[in-house]
Amino acid sequence: MRCAASAALRDPRFSAVRAEEVADLQIEISLLSPLEPLALESVEIGKHGLLIVQGGKRGLLLPQVAVEHKLGREEFLEETCRKAGLSAKAWQEPETQLLGFTCEVFSEGSEHAVSSGQVPANR
Repeated sequence: MRCAASAALRDPRFSAVRAEEVADLQIEISLLSPLEPLALESVEIGKHGLLIVQGGKRGLLLPQVAVEHKLGREEFLEETCRKAGLSAKAWQEPETQLLGFTCEVFSEGSEHAVSSGQVPANR
């Protein structure tokens, strides 16, 4: 709940959700795999989500964000840094930690989970 509220109200990349928009929101839940260190060249768009950590700042973007916004690898890293409140190129700094994960996505009104942008699995 805390992450959802933060995304809706405090994501520095977007204006806060307004009360009149709430009725039109769709719920989507992403179940994240364990976080693992990820080499830059191993980042796969549509498969990996990213967590950038530097000092006390953290930014996380789900795999579907890169697909939905047609981001390349470097743009995905830059947007994750911006979400953390860091400079866009902070991913290049030695003190910055890059962690990756995959996820299963459950959408409101959907009977199936979608794994990191893949075709829904039959269950």
